[in-house]
Amino acid sequence: MDEQEGAMTGTGTGEDPAAAVDPALLLADFVNTLDVESASDEIATPAGLAGWLAGRGLVPSGAAAVDSDVRTAVALREGLREAMEAHHGAQEADIPDDLEDVLAALPLRVTLTGPRPALVPLDPPGATAAGLARIAAAVMDSVAAGTWPRLKTCQVDTCRWAFLDTSKNRSRSWCSMKVCGNRAKTRAYRARRRAPA
Repeated sequence: MDEQEGAMTGTGTGEDPAAAVDPALLLADFVNTLDVESASDEIATPAGLAGWLAGRGLVPSGAAAVDSDVRTAVALREGLREAMEAHHGAQEADIPDDLEDVLAALPLRVTLTGPRPALVPLDPPGATAAGLARIAAAVMDSVAAGTWPRLKTCQVDTCRWAFLDTSKNRSRSWCSMKVCGNRAKTRAYRARRRAPA
């Protein structure tokens, strides 16, 4: 992910171990656990998921995950990717049913103990579900910070990398102009050259 200048700082209750993490960058990082181009998936196994969550302070080191946690995480990730895709235009996001089901099942509650109301996990802090709930809560933190509509996915089908659009007019289409933008422009140029006169 490039061009992250001007990213907003995260918000939280002060008690959450992940509170200092910028919510938009956490969400992009989570969606990017699947590198579409190389088909590399950081959370495809319980150990990979637990390690990724622990590496971001969302669960303690040594927390365990099971196969059902991986299924939940993948459904959350791909649903968030589709929601970010909708941020490219004025269309309403067509939230996948799987995402709605996952969000409804994550253990969250509202707390008023910090400087502002916040969503916090209900599960014990070491539970994988609590780590995934912190990711879901980051959506609301990103909304509060004003960065949620700036979270997008690269428009190149073979990429779909999540990024934070920091352009003034919020019109960025690619994760990187140097790579994906250049490829897309080259393909469009070649298509125009091949078109019949």
